[in-house]
Amino acid sequence: MAARAAMVAGGRLEPFDFGSSCDIIKLIPQDLFGELCEQIIQHLRCWIPGVNTVELSQRFQTAGVPVNVADLAKVVNVVSFLFSTAAKNNLSPEELSTGLGNAVSMLPKHAVHVIHHIWNEQGKSISVSEDAKNMATVGQVVDIQWKLGMAVSSDSCRSLKYPYVTMKLKVADSSGQIMSKSFEMTIPQFQDFFRHFKEMAAVLETV
Repeated sequence: MAARAAMVAGGRLEPFDFGSSCDIIKLIPQDLFGELCEQIIQHLRCWIPGVNTVELSQRFQTAGVPVNVADLAKVVNVVSFLFSTAAKNNLSPEELSTGLGNAVSMLPKHAVHVIHHIWNEQGKSISVSEDAKNMATVGQVVDIQWKLGMAVSSDSCRSLKYPYVTMKLKVADSSGQIMSKSFEMTIPQFQDFFRHFKEMAAVLETV
């Protein structure tokens, strides 16, 4: 048991800047940290496509917690790594806490309590298969929004007056964080884009 638990520590937390992440976690109240961990667990269980760090950061700041999106992303990476490693090694809640090694002294007590509690309640429901790991390396589109606009003028031309389409995609990346990406297309480009979607839909209907 001790050997498996030690795999969680083992120096592998360094790429995530564990010390800096612990400092950020100390700023997050227990209830909000618990909500964050719940979302991470739901993502690992494939119930949701990812953790929306933008929305969570806005909520945290509204509650008076000075955590920006980049800081929250660090915390998500560390906690996801802990839960994923615990799932791969089938660790018990006690082994997970013990396996944190020196990191336990760096984490605030409320965070250790939340991690232990959530893993005790839901840890057994997580399984990390090869298929799941392969799928996790590819970004997943969560939502697509579009709007039609009109370009009125530019530095080189006072009267453009051509329509364009703005696309906004919400994408869950390989770490499970949901990010928004926007781009513009001319009407012919949008029509070509739409045609490809219709072709994909037709192929999917035959599967």
